[in-house]
Amino acid sequence: GTVTGVQTCALPISSAASLITPLIICKDEQANIARVLDRLSWANRVLLVDSGSTDDTLLIARQFANVDVLHRRFDSFARQCNFGIAKIQSPWVLSLDADYVLTSQFVESLADFAPPDDIWGFRVTLKYCVYGRSLRGTLLPPRICLYRREQAEYEDDGHSHHIRPAGRVLDYPAAIYHDDRKPLSRWLWAQDRYMILEVKKLRETPNSELTLGDRIRKQKILAPFIILFYCLILKGGILDGWRGWYYALQRMLAETLLSIRLIEAEYSDET
Repeated sequence: GTVTGVQTCALPISSAASLITPLIICKDEQANIARVLDRLSWANRVLLVDSGSTDDTLLIARQFANVDVLHRRFDSFARQCNFGIAKIQSPWVLSLDADYVLTSQFVESLADFAPPDDIWGFRVTLKYCVYGRSLRGTLLPPRICLYRREQAEYEDDGHSHHIRPAGRVLDYPAAIYHDDRKPLSRWLWAQDRYMILEVKKLRETPNSELTLGDRIRKQKILAPFIILFYCLILKGGILDGWRGWYYALQRMLAETLLSIRLIEAEYSDET
């Protein structure tokens, strides 16, 4: 699939506009926010929780009449999300990162959005994009993005965060693009911050509670090479041409940063 510039997706009048409030956590996302908000024109209200943007993010956001901007100093992703949820009145929340662009299929599916009462949320497949084109496969797991506001609460998990399901969760029939267009320098800065948090998680969590992947990461040496092989061969990235290599090398670099940070932490323990 291809994600180009800003393209309007028309949505037939439906109950989704009043049932669902999109929630976006952001800071300095001028490279992405217009494409994200354009695909949310169907919503009566979009809640954007900003943690101190200094670029044109807020200027762009205010060009969309349905966007409501709130400000909160960042302490963790989970607390930012929980703050946003508390400011929402609609029965459903669509939680998005500031580089998540709804696919046309996702927008169209909302025209018939009427989930049964026994469904609490939906798990959505994320399609990773490199310079506007989605890859065949990525490391991104499906994420619960669409859920009932009632009993919704996030908790931190290393550098990431996840919501605790409060009921039955189904797979959603349409995907969302992860399409980050920020500069590579910003990605490198963010990854180093993330890996410091991941080191803390790996070192403080008992091995018995870690996933197999996290136990491999703790070994430091193998993980970067396993990730390169996994992305290129098992996930088919080599068939995506230079974009597949770009993604695989990014992920290998992130794992290398983690390995270096783990070595640094262990050395500090010895001195």
